Amino acid sequence: MFVGVETALCLTPGPAVLLVLSQALTRGAPRAIWSICGILAANTAYFIISATGIGAILLASYELFFAIKWIGAAYLVWIGISAFRGRSKVLSVRAQAPAPASGGRMFLNGFILQMANPKALMFFTALLPQFIEPGAPIVPQIVILAVTSMAIEFLVQLFYASVAGRITALATRPRFATITNRISGSLLVGAGVGMAAIRRV
Repeated sequence: MFVGVETALCLTPGPAVLLVLSQALTRGAPRAIWSICGILAANTAYFIISATGIGAILLASYELFFAIKWIGAAYLVWIGISAFRGRSKVLSVRAQAPAPASGGRMFLNGFILQMANPKALMFFTALLPQFIEPGAPIVPQIVILAVTSMAIEFLVQLFYASVAGRITALATRPRFATITNRISGSLLVGAGVGMAAIRRV
């Protein structure tokens, strides 16, 4: 049941998927793996926070949740507007060759983007307890769920990167780059607005 829920949620396009697609389109699928690893690192951090109970504390504290929510929403709206205008160094698809980016920079971009999304914290905090058996050892169960979650996320993101990597040549077409940037920018702004509207669970 956990595998089914996790897979469905990972397949749903969001900010992380948009980042992987843009990196794969402009730099190729192999380079996009750095961004995927950054996203997984952020998910691991959220997983640990949720599993240790800190997530519940963050969600229970109005001030902390409010700060995380609005910082994340503002960040998504900002990179969304930048992507829409084709000026985002993180997400924009450009007709000309992109500036070289180190693996560390791409990893950091993925990590920051995913950490700016408190929905991940809400998801893990609300979902994990439903798959934990109280009468059995807790730590092994959490480890199994974490490894399963990371494996599914990696495979889904790698699938998106592989598909985008096959049409990299399209990224050199100005019209394609413009349309792609406007779509991704609009989706990110929408995600930021939606994040601003979420409430604590």
